Amino acid sequence: MDRKYIERYHSFCASLESLMGARNRDLDDAFVMSGTVQKFSLTFDIAWKVMKDIIVKYHQINDFATGSPRETLRIAFSVKLIGDDRWMNMLGDWNELTHDYDGTMAKEKVHVIVEEYIPLFIEFRKVTERFC
Repeated sequence: MDRKYIERYHSFCASLESLMGARNRDLDDAFVMSGTVQKFSLTFDIAWKVMKDIIVKYHQINDFATGSPRETLRIAFSVKLIGDDRWMNMLGDWNELTHDYDGTMAKEKVHVIVEEYIPLFIEFRKVTERFC
């Protein structure tokens, strides 16, 4: 794989490691909550771009909307980079959290991030290790 992919993959892994720290924190603390949401947003953003890189390079699928996380997730599922519909839920939450100006959504989603989405990111990391 090219250097750009390797760097993006390592950024994903580092972001995930940082996000995993939320599992040992008080998620009701406003600072921890906002940091967890921010780190989740970054980790998701990098993850779907890593998926896109793999789809284009290894599966040679170029005829999809490369700027679209939704389309990337759909194809990633079809080529077995991900194996769970919860990635689409994650995309929806990622989009909504981007516009959560008062923190209401963060309070609702921080536990979902830690309990559901971190394990999905970890699973994705295991699948993508073979591409490095």
